[in-house]
Amino acid sequence: MALDSDNVRVAVTGAVYVGPTTTAAPTGSSSTLTGFTDLGYVSADGITETLDKTTSQIRAWQNGALVREVVSEGTYSVTLTFIETNQDVLELYFGSTITDGELDGDPTQSGGRKSFVVDVVDGSRVERTYIPAGEVTAVGERTLASGEAIGYNVTITAYADASNVTFKKWFSELEA
Repeated sequence: MALDSDNVRVAVTGAVYVGPTTTAAPTGSSSTLTGFTDLGYVSADGITETLDKTTSQIRAWQNGALVREVVSEGTYSVTLTFIETNQDVLELYFGSTITDGELDGDPTQSGGRKSFVVDVVDGSRVERTYIPAGEVTAVGERTLASGEAIGYNVTITAYADASNVTFKKWFSELEA
């Protein structure tokens, strides 16, 4: 394979969307999203995508050689910090519903499972990630300081849906 600098991608911009798990799934990198809400600005740190795998090694009785390694567990998650304060971001971060400007906080609540779409854009190229069933499983500290945007750091963990799909990706330049 020859080296080709046109294949170097940069996550220049994008968007993160949320919707109920009953929302119609996207069908490609440029399909119209219906029923999803754009969550607004994400910090310049961008989005960290994690594929975490746990493996078990199988060793032979003869000489103790490693003969196979089996993936026993796997988790897909994304971590990001929203810097736009709006009702959807606040409810996602705190795991509670806001009614008439009031939120009853309970640190044991996650807000439940939701569907997420993450679009990463580099010029005309789009990488779209769809999480049919995800949940905020961790939140970072929220710092309130003069001269800094308030950030809402969340980790969204993906769960397998009824079809055993944990996440789906589309790459615009590879779609037929």
